This record gives sequence, structure tokens and C-alpha cells, in this order.
Amino acid sequence: MKKHFASIPFLASLGILNSGIASAEQYRSEPWQMGFQKAGSPTAERIFEFHDMLLYIETAIVLFVLAIMAYIIFRFNAKANPTPSKTSHNSTLEVIWTAVPILILIIIAIPSLKLLYFIDHTDEPEMTLKVTGNQWYWSYTYPDQGGFEFDSIMLDDDELEEGQPRLLSVDEPVVLPVDTNIRILLVSNDVIHNFAVPSLGLKLDTTPGRTNETWVKINEPGDYYGMCSELCGINHGAMPVHVIALSKEDYAAWIVGAKEEYASNSDPDDLYDSATIKIASTISQ
Repeated sequence: MKKHFASIPFLASLGILNSGIASAEQYRSEPWQMGFQKAGSPTAERIFEFHDMLLYIETAIVLFVLAIMAYIIFRFNAKANPTPSKTSHNSTLEVIWTAVPILILIIIAIPSLKLLYFIDHTDEPEMTLKVTGNQWYWSYTYPDQGGFEFDSIMLDDDELEEGQPRLLSVDEPVVLPVDTNIRILLVSNDVIHNFAVPSLGLKLDTTPGRTNETWVKINEPGDYYGMCSELCGINHGAMPVHVIALSKEDYAAWIVGAKEEYASNSDPDDLYDSATIKIASTISQ
């Protein structure tokens, strides 16, 4: 594994975090929370809007079916309707109950396909982040900044500082700029993992022997939390994701120091170097 340095104290030393980790807004689930986390990216906003649309449609269907069942129970029971109709076919009704579900599926399919296309990849990436899944930690590489990389390992309970959530905090958070189209390439060194950050609308497998691609554009600075969402082994629960989103100015300051601190972590024989990234971008387009 690659050497580490304490990212949060380093950020504080640059004046990026003035009062520690608790000073930034945290995007994560809270006790007894109902509903989604706050959306922190355009992708998450569209996913949550699509969910709300589906919820309205499903609620309308359930209420409609419930009303029909109630009508049938009270209108056509043996007491109210002692002589039942012997009609066996109704062409109009059969056309309606075939056409209406098809229409509903079309209404759902169109925005669904548009959303899938939107979250697939970005045509104008401003930077690239490579995420590597390992048993059981994440590795992050910054190809556009010289290829430096580091590992991100979950903190034990006795290592947590005030304001750091248990089972979600890591020794080396991944740092990203806000208001930037970030292409994310995902790979794995062993088994299938899943890189998921709910508030950013990120959830994609890291598969051995394959490079998967997605993207994110973070709306505002803050701490965004996620985890591996694939059953990847005995320590599956020890693979949290912590993203620290900074303004572009603060991110530039962090990059300067990170290049020096992580310089020895760069791998000149990295399979996913800049040339590979360009090829992946060409294929995805």
C-alpha cells in the first residue's frame, strides 16, 4: 500500500479547513432520516426527481386499483347483486386495460433513458480521477496531476476525531473541486466492488479486468460520504468513501502540496495512464 499523510491536518495547515472537519456541511444519512440525502450534484438531483415522479405514478396506480376493488366489493357482492351478469367479453375494456399500462411504461421509459444517458459519461471532462477497489480499501489516482496516488483506509473507533462519523471516516479522503466536470474511471485489483456516494448520485461497480466510467459535478463544498455497495468479502463493511469537495482555489492549493507528498506513490508503469484514459474517453464517445 502507498504511504499516507494526514489529509485533514494538511488541509487545515493550508487554511482550507479553518475549524476542522466539523466546519463543513456533511452529506450523509442521519439517525431516523426519512427520504434521500440532500442532493449534491446534478446527477443526484435528476435521480431524486425521477424517483419522485415514479412515486406519484405508483401512488396513483395503487389508489386507483384500491378504489376499483372497493367498488367491486360493495357493488357486486351477493347481497347487492344477486343475479350476476354473464358477459364474458368487453372489447373496449380489454383495449383500455392493455393500452393504459403501455402508455404508463412509455411515460416512465422516456425520462429513464434520458437519465441513464445523462449519468453515463461527460463529453467535456475537466479532470479525471481513477478509483481502484481493493480488499478492503480504496486507492485514488490523479492522472492529470502527474499520476500521484494514495490509499484510503477506514479509521478505527479509537482513531476518530470529533465530528467524524463512525464507519464512514477514512485516513485519506479523496479531494475534489466543486463546479467541475470530473470523469471517474473505476477498476478493481481483486473482486467486484461498488463505488457509491448517494448524495452525489454515484454508484458503479469496479470490475476486475475492465474499466467502468462515470462522472460527477459537485455543487458545493462539503463532506460527502458513501461506501462499497457490493458484497466483496469479509471486510466489505470496512470500505467507506469520504469525498472532501473544495472550491477551485482551495483545490489548487491542495494539489500543490499533494504532488509533493504523494510524488513517490506515482507508478510509471500504471496500466491506466494518460494514454489509456484518452482511449477510454474516445471509446465512450
